[in-house]
Amino acid sequence: MNTLKAGDKAPQFTLLDANEQSVALADLLKKGRVLVYFYPKAMTPGCTVQAQQLRDHQQQLREHNVQVVGISTDEPKRLAKFTERDQLNFTLLSDVDHQVAEAFGVWGLKKFMGREYDGLHRISFLINQDGNIAHVFDKFKTKDHHQVVLDYLADA
Repeated sequence: MNTLKAGDKAPQFTLLDANEQSVALADLLKKGRVLVYFYPKAMTPGCTVQAQQLRDHQQQLREHNVQVVGISTDEPKRLAKFTERDQLNFTLLSDVDHQVAEAFGVWGLKKFMGREYDGLHRISFLINQDGNIAHVFDKFKTKDHHQVVLDYLADA
């Protein structure tokens, strides 16, 4: 796994959202910076806590001109259920074939309970309006992800 780093150009992508509408990174960047966060699976405990914290702190993120986009390998229908169930106020995108995850370098070998498998790693990227990665967030607990991002934005 070769994860992108700060200063790298973010891969351009277009993926389907929970409503099966195409969403392009280029269009999002026209409105400001984008926090692209990769998460393993919608509606699982850790992913739910992470999403709820981002939901609850949208105003602070917007004050820093940051939009949130979550990406997983879930189908759009599952993303729609997750969005509705948890009243999420940001966009979730479906990367079923994990091509975008691979381009960002977040798809790779994982270990869980003695089992090894390929999967999505929980890593986030702050992308500036010029399309370059400003910061990579890869060391956080799901319940603290939002705070790690906000602390970075306050110091940047």
